[in-house]
Amino acid sequence: MFGLDKKDTKFLWIVIALTMLTPILLNPFPTDSGLAQFNAGYPALMQRFAIYGLMAIGFNILFGLTGYLSFGHAAFLGVGSYAAVWMFKLLSMNVIPAIILATVVAGLFALVIGYISLRRSGIYFSILTLAFAEMSYRLAYSVFTPITNGETGLQIKLDDPRVLDGAATDGALPVPGLFGLNMNSTYTVDLGAWSFDLNAGYYFCAVIAVLGFYMSLRIFRSPFGMMLRAVKSNQNRMNYTGLNTRPYTLAAFVISGMYAGLAGGLLAAMDPLAGAERMQWTASGEVVLMTILGGVGTLFGPIIGAGFIKYCENIFSKINENILHDWFSFLPDSLESVVVWFFARFVGEGWHLTLGVLFMLIVIFLPGGLVEGGQRIAAWYRNRGKSEDKATKQPAE
Repeated sequence: MFGLDKKDTKFLWIVIALTMLTPILLNPFPTDSGLAQFNAGYPALMQRFAIYGLMAIGFNILFGLTGYLSFGHAAFLGVGSYAAVWMFKLLSMNVIPAIILATVVAGLFALVIGYISLRRSGIYFSILTLAFAEMSYRLAYSVFTPITNGETGLQIKLDDPRVLDGAATDGALPVPGLFGLNMNSTYTVDLGAWSFDLNAGYYFCAVIAVLGFYMSLRIFRSPFGMMLRAVKSNQNRMNYTGLNTRPYTLAAFVISGMYAGLAGGLLAAMDPLAGAERMQWTASGEVVLMTILGGVGTLFGPIIGAGFIKYCENIFSKINENILHDWFSFLPDSLESVVVWFFARFVGEGWHLTLGVLFMLIVIFLPGGLVEGGQRIAAWYRNRGKSEDKATKQPAE
């Protein structure tokens, strides 16, 4: 089914089910509960789960299959965002033309950068991609200001042409939509003490992310994917046989860049604003962390890594000392102050420290990322069950 074997088809259906049920799965605690602050089922965060998961899927096609580590993917994310906002300004607020243009422009940009950068490999390739990303950031920030609007960022205005939509008549800025359905439309479902937000923008991003996952699954299982794995395994040996590997690595780089551009277009579709900060090297490093944390070269790992980092960024960063004092109020005052001071280093503005510690532990003890951790737990559970069955079947002495 879908051109996949039975196992992959089952896996795809599981991914689809988890994606569609995300608004419910991410709100496990009642709304009036003290633990409700750990709920992540609100539209803005769910959209970022899907968007950055899509970007990490594309990055994994390059890094996971070929072993080429790019530190410049934020450039494609930013280019995609700018292209989408320009489409909103010039043509229509419909998100389809915007994300198509974002993907195409990012792909062309990746073709140019990849053609130059892939003349080198290893750390030299990584440095070249980082240099291109920084150049793109500086150009967007201070040189191409008529196109990017500099440090203020590119945003829609009331007097934009929008030749297909026409000028706004109610005096309010238009909202990106899909054939009349606004991306910020949200339907709230209340079930007892729980509240679930079903957001149009999230489900649009989720459908695109599932399609992106399906395409990556097909690539992983294709002869093209096998060739990319061979490049990662021993590129020199392939070159000695007379096979030119550059077209394959360039194709992987362009596909990966198109994924990033599509993610940038979706960011603009959810919030029609594009700024140069999306092209900073820290944004490129973030997608590297997502992929490594989840599991490099695995299908589902980058999605898990993206969700993990975005959850930490949006949930742990909101925990302040007042919340910590409420949590540890049962302790004696002197001890409470010490405990709160200690944990405050790892939350709020210091949540990056928590991320750094977790990243270090995962790299040391779980080189395969969170996916490897899940596989170890599953293997332990299966072996435990077999041991118990074997013990029950032993004859009595």
